[in-house]
Amino acid sequence: MTDLEPIEPSKAVDLYLRGRDDISENTRESQLYDLRAFVAWTDEAGLTNMNELSGRDLYEFRVWRRDGGYSGEEIETVTLRGTLATVRAFLRFCVTIDAVEDELWDKLPLPVAGRDEQVSDSTLDPDRAVAILEHLDKYKYASRQHVILLLLWHTGCRSGAIRGLDIGDLDLDGTRARGEGPAVHFVHRPETGTPLKNKAPGTRWNAISQEVATVLRDYIDGPRKEATDEHGRRPLLSTRQGRISSSSIRSTLYRVTRPCWRGEACPHDEDPDTCEFTDSGHMSRCPSARSPHDVRSGRVTAYRRANVKRDLVEDRLNASDDVLDKHYDRRSERERAAQRRRYFDL
Repeated sequence: MTDLEPIEPSKAVDLYLRGRDDISENTRESQLYDLRAFVAWTDEAGLTNMNELSGRDLYEFRVWRRDGGYSGEEIETVTLRGTLATVRAFLRFCVTIDAVEDELWDKLPLPVAGRDEQVSDSTLDPDRAVAILEHLDKYKYASRQHVILLLLWHTGCRSGAIRGLDIGDLDLDGTRARGEGPAVHFVHRPETGTPLKNKAPGTRWNAISQEVATVLRDYIDGPRKEATDEHGRRPLLSTRQGRISSSSIRSTLYRVTRPCWRGEACPHDEDPDTCEFTDSGHMSRCPSARSPHDVRSGRVTAYRRANVKRDLVEDRLNASDDVLDKHYDRRSERERAAQRRRYFDL
């Protein structure tokens, strides 16, 4: 066995993440969350040196995380599996820097999730998405909040795709070569911090309506903050510091999807004046709050209900038909059967 060199868990995590320049920002943030949970457990367990980590320790971490350690509530099997997969990858890295014993990562088995557990059933109902957009159009027209949800809903794209949009990626007049109307260009640019989930094959033009183009133009001419990012690019979704972060996009969704934000009665019988989920740091825990992923699943569900050709949906959302069905289509089995009945005129 190779002689181990002492290293604190937090420092090992920092080294691991600094070397992961092959992953998207969304993946990095997800892994950071999982590994912060691991570091929090080591602090709680009094483990200050990765060399001392054992298989028994890893078992205790697994149980601790499953039972709500770090998050404050029990987590589902699919979430636990994702966390442990991240920690296993981290432990394999630790072997290469002589921080842990060889094959220690193999002592952290992944729980087996059934097919029904492998995907979240959370979604933004299409009717609710339209209602929120109508509220934004009336009270927050052409705001950054309005533009974020509008683009996510009308293009069905991932949040990383809209984050990576530059002003030059917009063809709002539809006058570029072979253009037949306004469109936005999603481009894989890993070298300047905005990769796409599917890398270069994910680069594509997505058509938008004249109405969406008008909102984008009014946002650019109005409330958008003129800024460049650290690479000298002009982001569409800008802040005083430059390009908006992925976490800010998620926070926007958590905020605007809560019924109380629109002045509606709370479906969870909470008083907005005392509800902890109205605080910025806790909005994601509101049962009604929805994420960018939920917007995408709602868009897929709407396309499926409208019987939009599957190959067109695949191209527009840059995902295979199987992936869209498994991870994004939220129609019930009864609803699918009813659609088949109508299609076959039964």
